Amino acid sequence: ITICFVDKKGIKKVFKEESVKNILVRGTNWVGDSVITIPALRELKRIFPQAKISLLVKPWVSGIFEDLECLDEIIKYERGSLWGKIKKLQEKNFDLTVLFQNAFEAAVIAFGAKSKIRVGFPTEWRGFLLTHSLNLSKEILSLHQIYYYLHIVSQLEERLFGKSQVDFENVKYHLPVKDERKKAIKEKLKEFDIDTSKKLVAINPGATNSRAKRWPIDQFTELADRLVSAGVEVVFIGAEAELDITESVIKKMWQPAKILTGKTSLSESIAFLSICDLLISNDTGPAYISAALDRPTLTIFGPTDDKMICPFGTQAELIRKEVECSPCMLKDCPIDHRCMKGITVQMVLNRTVELLGYQSKRGSNGLK
Repeated sequence: ITICFVDKKGIKKVFKEESVKNILVRGTNWVGDSVITIPALRELKRIFPQAKISLLVKPWVSGIFEDLECLDEIIKYERGSLWGKIKKLQEKNFDLTVLFQNAFEAAVIAFGAKSKIRVGFPTEWRGFLLTHSLNLSKEILSLHQIYYYLHIVSQLEERLFGKSQVDFENVKYHLPVKDERKKAIKEKLKEFDIDTSKKLVAINPGATNSRAKRWPIDQFTELADRLVSAGVEVVFIGAEAELDITESVIKKMWQPAKILTGKTSLSESIAFLSICDLLISNDTGPAYISAALDRPTLTIFGPTDDKMICPFGTQAELIRKEVECSPCMLKDCPIDHRCMKGITVQMVLNRTVELLGYQSKRGSNGLK
């Protein structure tokens, strides 16, 4: 197959499909956003099955992609000189760069790295740095964000080959975890006296990038106490920066609970979530990981718009209280946080019973 495009000067350039041997993808910076790029990465590999695909991402999200079969290399975007990063990328001689990240800097890197084909949406006035400035329509912006990234790959395929075969109906979202990583995390759990023979429920009470996303501490406290009382093994998770939030919950509990917050790497957290019976979380990274692992996931929503972005999976459910000011997309609530405070502990427990597979009040060990 021959690839044709016209550059900024109107000069027609031609590539053979087999000449696209080296592809760079600039990934996104947040955990949740990174997880939902997985289907687009798989579609890119379908289009270029023989090419080497390298993913450029921040170190704190790199663990998401360790076992992903469609990637050949993960390049960590460390702190330091922008020019220094560009020089290192120049040495790799990329034929094609695909920008999932919307920043102007991402296009500067692709241009500076001398990638022959540079593809992305023209956000932040960066279109002049791209060989293929894609169409970012209102329709695309209205869709769940998983389709935002799929549209990048779809338009790329259509521009280069005349037709897109991206499958928007059967999205390949699953995040794989190797068996040895599951075995390793089970061994580590023994160090924290975590009983995996019980129903294992992870709770994530934090949200690093938004205080408005956090369900109140008192609600998390009551929820955890009632779960532990019912014989559930409750384990708190989250980033090290969220440890103070977890400790605030633990201090108010009258039942014992286990803490993994800040004690596992991202790849270990992924392995842990892959063996959990349920995750209960605010709208933040772990919820997106759990959903991609096809594990039961209950996400508590407030200020964010679940129609635009939410955990995507067959066992992913969400709970929210409809109020007139939500979704507001604010990081701090300027009034009374009614969207989150209106979600009661009993509302969450009722959904928990369903997701854990309890069939009756007697079978639910008193959770209802």
